[in-house]
Amino acid sequence: MSYTMDFIQPQDVREDDKAYAYTLADGAGFQVVSDPKSLLYIYGLQLDFSTALIGGGFNFTNPNATQTCGCGSSFAV
Repeated sequence: MSYTMDFIQPQDVREDDKAYAYTLADGAGFQVVSDPKSLLYIYGLQLDFSTALIGGGFNFTNPNATQTCGCGSSFAV
């Protein structure tokens, strides 16, 4: 399995999708949307972002993963 993130338009969110809204300290906000099937595999996932030159970017910490790849973009359960 692999992690995929993309921008979607509000009209593309399905009725059975789960949306989580987040508001930042400066008042800006965003939503994370997932289909119900994928939630089974990412429940408890922690998503972090780093601006470091080496190893920077998004970092996924998934307590459900039994194996992960070296790049951190795929996993097995």
